Parts: sequence; structure tokens; C-alpha cells
Amino acid sequence: DATGAYQGTGLGLAITKAIVDKMGGTISVTSAPGRGTSIMVHLSMALATPEQVAQESARLHASSPEHLQVLAGRRVLLCEDSNVNALITRRLLAKVGVEVEVAQNGQVGVDLFQGHDPGHYDAILMDVRMPVMDGLEATRTIRSLARDDAKAIPIIAMTADAFSEDQERTIASGMNAHLSKPVVPEDLYRTLAEACAPRR
Repeated sequence: DATGAYQGTGLGLAITKAIVDKMGGTISVTSAPGRGTSIMVHLSMALATPEQVAQESARLHASSPEHLQVLAGRRVLLCEDSNVNALITRRLLAKVGVEVEVAQNGQVGVDLFQGHDPGHYDAILMDVRMPVMDGLEATRTIRSLARDDAKAIPIIAMTADAFSEDQERTIASGMNAHLSKPVVPEDLYRTLAEACAPRR
């Protein structure tokens, strides 16, 4: 997968196949010049009954950790160039009452941040690899702005680069925390709750 100036490692499909194989499914690929590529995944899965869905929903609601309640009503700026990743993250955060505004790259993220009054956003989720302006440069730009919240707002890196040196680069750019992709919902909720300052 390629985004802007970045080229993927080619491991995505291999990882997907390994997961599908473990689930007893099949995966097939068809490709034609000028027509694109289609990837089909077939899985046999049992559907939950309405009663099971209701029971699971009640169980999750009853055991909701305190930090999920802390997130309700927060407003987050999500800088993410992948429409799919942005959609998934927005849905995850909507489940716990977080309002999300999406910027397609770092420059748009900086513009949105500057275009609102201080305190408009409670936190920023920043993809590291984006076209036009990447997450590291966007973070440095935000931190350099002459406004009250520029240095205080939590900025959380979201990246598939999980090595320690990658985390060091994000922290050095001015980010507060690091989330690895694909995002684990519980990690997202916990990290965001810990990063957000108490309401004034």
C-alpha cells in the first residue's frame, strides 16, 4: 500500500492471509491492468442471536471502566489520511461519546487547530505518515504556535511503526504518547483518557 511519498512493506496481505487461515477461511486475489485489484475473504461464522447481543451489550455497559465515562463529551482532532482508518477510529470514539473532527493531512490539522479558539480540542490523534505534512512536522508546528494551548494539548501518535526508535522520534517531536496500528480499542480509550487534562 502506498500513501503519498511512503511505500508499504508488503506485509499486509501476508498477515491477512495468516489470520484468515487461522480462522478457517479463504482469501483470493484477482488483478487486471487498468481495472485494479480485488481481494475477497470468505469466512464461515455463526451469527449471535438477539438475546446474546442484548446480554453482551448489558455486560459491557455494566463493566464499563471509569475512563470511558471520562471521555464522554470530549472533542478530538484526528489527523489521518486513510479514510478507512479515520472511519474506524471515529466509530470507536463515537461509542464512548467523543466528538471527532478529521484532518486529511498534517497541514490541514495545523490549520484546523489554528482556526479554533484555545481549548476547542481536548486532544489530537496524529498519524505519523501523511502526505503534504507528516505527523512529526505537524506536531512541531503546533508546539511552536504562540497560543496558550499549543504546548499543553495532548498529542498522541498513531503509527504502524512500533519500534522503540520510532516512539523516541514521536516523543522528541513533542507528542505525549504512542499508539500502534492497528489500534486496539481499549488501548485507544485508556491512552486518550490518561492524556486528557481534567475539565476546568
